[in-house]
Amino acid sequence: MYRKKCIVYTAVVLAAVLCACAGKDGLATVAEKEMPETGAAVETEAAVYEGLLSDPAACGQTNTYDTLNVATYITKVEDTYFIADCYHDQIIYHDNITDPLDQWAVLTDEVHYAHTIASDGTSFVVDDTENNRLLVFQKMDGSYVHTQTLENIGMRPHYVQYDEKERVFMAWSSITGEMYLVRKEAQPQSDGVYPLYVDKILKIDELYGVYVRSFTVLDDGIYFVSGHNNRKIIKAAVNGAGDGFDLIAEYSVAKEIAGMVQLTKIGDRYYITVSTDDQEDQDYATIVRTDSLEKLAGGTYEDVYDQFGISGGTPYYITRIDGRYYMAHHRTSENIIAFDVEDDRIENVEVIY
Repeated sequence: MYRKKCIVYTAVVLAAVLCACAGKDGLATVAEKEMPETGAAVETEAAVYEGLLSDPAACGQTNTYDTLNVATYITKVEDTYFIADCYHDQIIYHDNITDPLDQWAVLTDEVHYAHTIASDGTSFVVDDTENNRLLVFQKMDGSYVHTQTLENIGMRPHYVQYDEKERVFMAWSSITGEMYLVRKEAQPQSDGVYPLYVDKILKIDELYGVYVRSFTVLDDGIYFVSGHNNRKIIKAAVNGAGDGFDLIAEYSVAKEIAGMVQLTKIGDRYYITVSTDDQEDQDYATIVRTDSLEKLAGGTYEDVYDQFGISGGTPYYITRIDGRYYMAHHRTSENIIAFDVEDDRIENVEVIY
C-alpha cells in the first residue's frame, strides 16, 4: 500500500475511531465513511505515506570515477545536469558538462542499475531498476535529500518521466506492462517534504513478459517501443475512465531492430535507438529513422548510426537540452554524445564524455 488516508470521527458523547484503509494490487485507496447521524462530530484527517524517511538523508559526496560505466540517460533540471551512470550504480550531477567526471557529485549510489531520473522542478524520481523501486529526492537548503522510497514498482522499472500537462510522474515497469502514475501532494509536510504516492497503475496485458525499455508521450498517443520478443511498437492512450489504456495501433518491426531502446520524434521523423535484434544480439545496435512507422516491418528505414562518427556501441536514451540533442551511449569510450539536427541532417556531433 503506497498511501493510506485515515478518516477519524470523534463524537461528543462517544469517542469512536474509524480508520478506512483499503488496497488492491499494491495501490492505496481511500474508503469514505459517512458522518454519524446523531451527535455532533468533528472530522480530522491524517495521512500516512509509504516509504517516507523519518530522517531524510543528505546527498552530495564526490564522484570517485573518472569515466562512465554504461551511461543510459542525461538530463538537465534548471541549472543542474544529471547522468545515470548505470553500471556504477549511481546518479551523478553537476552544474556544467565541461568539468571532469570526478568533479561531479553523487545524488545516490543506493541503486542497482538506475536508468533514468525525472523531475517536476521540486521532486526528483529515480528508477532503481533491479530493486523494483523508485527513490525520491528533494532539494532542501541547497542540498539534495533522499526523502522517500516507493517499493514494489512492478518488475525492473526502467524508465520514468514527468508529464507536465497531467502533473504526474510516469514510471514504466519494463517486464510487466504496467505504468505507475505517481503524484505529489500539493502541500508539503511540516518538515518541508512533499510526499509522493502511487495514484494509479495502468496495464497493457499484451506487454506482460515483454522487455520494453521505454515509452514516448506524443500529441497523438503514448508509444511503447518494441521488445525483442514481440517485435512491434504499440501506440496507446489512457482511456476515458482513466483506469487503463486503449490500444490505438500496432506497428510491426523488422527482426534486426526488434530490441529497441527509445523512439524520439525530431521534426517529421521518428528516430529510434536500437540495442539488439530479436535474438538479443548487441552487434545489431544502431540508430534508425523513418517518416512512417509502417515502413519498419519491411526494413525500408534509414540507418543513421554512421553519421555520428561512432561505432561498435549501444545508443541509448536521447534527450533535448537547451536546444541540442544529447544521447547516452555505451560499450565504447564515447558515452555522452551531443548533436544537432538541421534539415534532417545530423550535424555538430560532439563527444562530451
